[in-house]
Amino acid sequence: MNQHIMNQQEFDLWAGSYDESVGRSDQQNTYPFAGYRQVLNEIYRGVLSQPAKTVLDIGFGTGVLTAKLYQQGCQVFGQDFSQKMLELARAKMPQAQLYQGDFSHGLAEPLTQRSYDAIVATYSLHHLEDRQKVLFLQSLLPLLHPGGRIYIGDVAFATRAQLEACKQAAGDGWDSEEFYFVYEELKPALPGLAFTPCSPVWEISFPSTKPVPSGSTPHRCRAWVRQWAKAR
Repeated sequence: MNQHIMNQQEFDLWAGSYDESVGRSDQQNTYPFAGYRQVLNEIYRGVLSQPAKTVLDIGFGTGVLTAKLYQQGCQVFGQDFSQKMLELARAKMPQAQLYQGDFSHGLAEPLTQRSYDAIVATYSLHHLEDRQKVLFLQSLLPLLHPGGRIYIGDVAFATRAQLEACKQAAGDGWDSEEFYFVYEELKPALPGLAFTPCSPVWEISFPSTKPVPSGSTPHRCRAWVRQWAKAR
């Protein structure tokens, strides 16, 4: 676990301007949140199509996604690293059951004592190295109701070659302290994992190995890899 990234004080300091910062990055199509709203919309539609009544959000931030699900009548549970973000999310969802804590050390015990129709994690699991991702996702599967799903919205690539091409295009803009998903490498350990590209820039489809176009800018490369995936 990268201690610099998972620093509660840093997250708390960012909490007040989090939604504004995310929206500006998405609108300008720049790293790190290019395509953010499209990704959340895909997960939102997926969750409600089940239909899901109980939702667990891992790293809910200020509650941008789960507040919308809450408004649709979902019973929301969640855990986030930042106490400040938890307070902002609770103001939007006063009846939600939210807990503060570093999920890399496990979920709060009350969250492990029940089952969920959907578990969501948006832009949070890239703080875990691949081995940690696998173990953590495997630990979540028993918490799902029959037919339940895990939805992951994050930076992800179909292949290692795509990641390396994007990294080269990004240059100094690449964040080496984050561990992005590579579908072909995680699939053997997570047989139920599906990969759905969600991109506002490039027309690609799984299992495309199309490289990042020559001359593309780092922020467009970043937008290209915004994806969501669902397991089980």
